[in-house]
Amino acid sequence: MDAKQSIREHLWDLLEREGVARFPGARGRIPNFIGAEEAARQLATMDEWTKARVLKANPDSPQLPVRAQALAEGKVLYMAVPRLRNPKPFLLLDPTTARPSPRKAASIRGATRLGRPVAISAMRRIDLVVCGSVAVNRKGARIGKGGGFSDLEFALLNEAGLVDETTAVAPTVHPLQVMDEELPETRHDFRVDLIVMPEEVIRTARKSRRRPPGIIWSDLDEDKISEVPVLEALARRRRT
Repeated sequence: MDAKQSIREHLWDLLEREGVARFPGARGRIPNFIGAEEAARQLATMDEWTKARVLKANPDSPQLPVRAQALAEGKVLYMAVPRLRNPKPFLLLDPTTARPSPRKAASIRGATRLGRPVAISAMRRIDLVVCGSVAVNRKGARIGKGGGFSDLEFALLNEAGLVDETTAVAPTVHPLQVMDEELPETRHDFRVDLIVMPEEVIRTARKSRRRPPGIIWSDLDEDKISEVPVLEALARRRRT
């Protein structure tokens, strides 16, 4: 078991043992947690949120309240298509189509029904990225659930000039997910700016490490490239 997976297993066990994991459970996923709604409300008080008009958010259960809040406030919301398996790899959720129930529209089922698949070239610049995390530390390092898609989404958006070094990134997490120790990082990992919990927000020291400038092709094998249509198209272009 590698170091990242060991930390995931530790956090999943801890959240379940302490009784703070909610349906559908912690293990194997971005863990849903008691207090997710309060964390969403905390995020909505931050300047980064207030100034943002366009958000990109992960589709996991603990960030559903964040997505619903964004639509309720009239913000444009992008969600990734699961595993980026569509040539148009993001869903655009227009807040005008989310009425009368932003929460239903922000669910995976609602987004699939109401969201419009869009190519990266048709997307607007993103003001705030809300990402799911299994673990984070005070320097802004994060560990996801292990698929690598969050890093890949950020890299694709970076390549397109839709996010950059100045784009605010924030996960909403339970306090037990915040670790004091160093977390293992690879070249394609990005750090976060804010760690948002139900009763506290931490501003991280993430600027001590620059974010990846885009896709690191040497970190991708042919199977991963062929699995993601937009990556496969970019790879073809690079070869010509």
